[in-house]
Amino acid sequence: MRATANGIEICYEVFGEPGGRPVLLIMGLGAQMIGWPEGLIELLVESGHQVVRFDNRDVGLSTHFTPADGLAPAPAYRLDDMADDTAGLMDVLGWESAHVVGASMGGMIAQALAIRHPVRVRTLTSIMSTPGPRVGRATEEAATVLMAPPAQGRDEVIARAVATARVIGSPGYEMDVERVTRMAAEAYDRAFDPAGTARQFTAIRISGDRTEGLRELSVPALVIHGEDDPLVTLEGGTATADAIPGAKLLTFPGMGHDLPRPLWPVIAEAIAELTGRG
Repeated sequence: MRATANGIEICYEVFGEPGGRPVLLIMGLGAQMIGWPEGLIELLVESGHQVVRFDNRDVGLSTHFTPADGLAPAPAYRLDDMADDTAGLMDVLGWESAHVVGASMGGMIAQALAIRHPVRVRTLTSIMSTPGPRVGRATEEAATVLMAPPAQGRDEVIARAVATARVIGSPGYEMDVERVTRMAAEAYDRAFDPAGTARQFTAIRISGDRTEGLRELSVPALVIHGEDDPLVTLEGGTATADAIPGAKLLTFPGMGHDLPRPLWPVIAEAIAELTGRG
């Protein structure tokens, strides 16, 4: 489905029945909403939630900020603008507030949403994220993967996705090559726009640190992080949890910068426990 929110079009999908505890899932840098595993979503629905996932601006089927002439630089935006997109989507959904779950850049957006619109956030779950671009910096190998020139063509994009997952994925769990391949192909077929990902990356870089804002929150919060995450290292998670009063920190050995299938039940249970209190 599509919604007009904060002056842009947002593509979104709803799981579960009305009346469930509302959960909004926010994905990370360059990742489309399909990056949220449906198996994890099903577990959240089974535990009493109505779940919405959506494409952030500049990815998937939401508005892309491509210059009209293809040459002029697109106007810069910040994570705060993406948080306002999220609040606007909640307006369309008729949700006065929701349990907000963000992964990687999505965690940053979720943090910004809680700071800017505190009454809209019942609980905050920040996964493999950080309060600022200088906290939890990537390892050299992961940074090299992140900054590599974009792949060209469907086959190269899929091969790059698999190679990237081998670097930033979870060393303690067997890599699901079939799922990585399928998701990369589906994402390419939905919308391929590496320039949009670059604009999102700029938004991260220019948005500054949210630590002081997080210290003012009074929302129940959960921080989930992989102890072997090379892209946003564990410092990002611990700093987030330290900044939010009363936040619970849940870390997993062997987890990298992804959501390993064996951890889905544990993650869903932790989120459900949090939303039950929110």
